[in-house]
Amino acid sequence: MEDVVGIIVAPIIIFMIFVAPIWLILHYRSKKQMSQGLTEDEYTTLQDLANRADKMADRIHTLESILDAEAPQWRNKV
Repeated sequence: MEDVVGIIVAPIIIFMIFVAPIWLILHYRSKKQMSQGLTEDEYTTLQDLANRADKMADRIHTLESILDAEAPQWRNKV
């Protein structure tokens, strides 16, 4: 019985001494970074992607208008 308790207690102690503190430090460090929001570079990249998405949506709308005028049944072919 004591051998079983020793087998269970040893990994728990090792976990509490080595793994748990590192885990907690990394966890709260990532929480802190998330609460700070986007960096200036990330915000700029996000704005650039949003602008590109708007331009792409305009292009798709234009292409669909052209296809509707030239080949009205194009949507049924897909």
